[in-house]
Amino acid sequence: MTTDSSRTSPSAPGGISTFKGQERALRADRLGTGGLLLSVLAATAPLMVVAGVMPTTFAVMGIVGQPLLFVVLGVVLILFSVGYAEMSRHVHNAGAFYAYISRGLGGTAGAGAALVALVAYNALQVGIYGIFGFEVSGLFATYADVEIAWWIPALVAALAVGLLGWLKIDVNARVLGVLLVIEVLLVVIFDIAALADPGKEGLSLHAFNPDTLTGAGVGTALCFCIAAFLGFEQAPVYAEETSRPHVLVPRVMFFAVGGVAVFFALSSWALTVATGPAAIVGTSQKQSAGLLFFLTESRLGGTFTDVLHVLFVTGMFAALLSFHNVVARYAFAMGREGLLPAAFGRTSGSSGAPGTGSLLQTVVAVVVVAAFALTDDRPAGDPTAPVLHLFTWFGNVGALGVIVLMAAASLSVVVFFVRRGAAGTQAWRLVTSALAGLALLVIAGYTVKDFEVLVGAGPGSSLSWLLPGIIGLAALAGVVLGLLLRARAPEKHARIGLGNEAFQLDKAASS
Repeated sequence: MTTDSSRTSPSAPGGISTFKGQERALRADRLGTGGLLLSVLAATAPLMVVAGVMPTTFAVMGIVGQPLLFVVLGVVLILFSVGYAEMSRHVHNAGAFYAYISRGLGGTAGAGAALVALVAYNALQVGIYGIFGFEVSGLFATYADVEIAWWIPALVAALAVGLLGWLKIDVNARVLGVLLVIEVLLVVIFDIAALADPGKEGLSLHAFNPDTLTGAGVGTALCFCIAAFLGFEQAPVYAEETSRPHVLVPRVMFFAVGGVAVFFALSSWALTVATGPAAIVGTSQKQSAGLLFFLTESRLGGTFTDVLHVLFVTGMFAALLSFHNVVARYAFAMGREGLLPAAFGRTSGSSGAPGTGSLLQTVVAVVVVAAFALTDDRPAGDPTAPVLHLFTWFGNVGALGVIVLMAAASLSVVVFFVRRGAAGTQAWRLVTSALAGLALLVIAGYTVKDFEVLVGAGPGSSLSWLLPGIIGLAALAGVVLGLLLRARAPEKHARIGLGNEAFQLDKAASS
């Protein structure tokens, strides 16, 4: 593995350290291209995006050109992936974002990124429990005539996800793969049905007209749509668990971001074709999250729509498990490098999974769900109900954190290769990273500016600064931790972002 010589030492054969056994290293060769791709794509929750994010964006922002937005964002994220993928050839660490940022911007910045990543991915994962519990409760009421509180299925799911998180990652990949393939297939069937039976405007391409991207809502619509992509950037988190990370991780990232961009652009276009571009905003405002099911009912029948409702829930479960695995691996990477207690830096015996990190994420999820349940004194359908706040608040906080991390990682790519004297040979990658970084900073700015719209708060609401402030506080806490380590434990500070290579320093020091 090629590394930054100023911060690393040679790694053990195969990238697995033998220092104190393999309990502090993730098991290699668990994932191939297919398993890695499925683990990453599951986090994008395609059915949740098509049934939830897309109608919300049409309804709230009034932007007909949402399909074109997905194309534009796809280009931005491919530009980002060029440098990000190149970094993955040089740095193999379950800490992904913070490891890359450490290599480019130093250990203190890396510590800040680590805390942001831990908070952001926890927020994304926990937020989904809100919409998951809401939907499962609705299924029981509709099909079994049984009323159950939303937090009951949410807590059951949290425990189930926690148990799966202790299993081998290849077992998780199979679970994710089955759920993902089925929900993608159902969306494709809808897309075909919509194009075969379009609205009164026919197979209109108006949604791809640049003129549709005018108005004050475009910036906020970008924030909604970029959240749909989140998951593709997780591929490097699993690098240590693949057989050829320098090959598989870049390949999967490009497959993921390209596939997601095309899939979501075509699916959002299919929605506009089904209603007609002139009617998509009004129909979305009327049907809200029921838009997709409303359109499938008339074209594909009640049975298909019923199955779609069930798969909507299983798709969310797949996303919960995918984000859970990512949080567990970030906690593992931080534990073995001194950013969290050392107990987090060890894997469970038989499965090789980061068990303590998995337990941490489960506890966080249960505590947050319980807190929202205790404050829930309104009907679940009430737009002010805590169950819906759990999804919108935490989901947008998490999305903001990941956008900030991507922007910082883009800067880190430039600095990393310039410091290595590779600016000439990597020039085009540095240009793409710089362009992507600027675009991501603009999107982050819009996200903070329009946060009250994203979370459905009123003008002047304190939520517009309190919720984004969570990411700011996480970054500040991480930087302070990094500074403390540099002052009091410089040997730990020097290992931030090194991953398995840090063990070689221990081995050399003890010999």
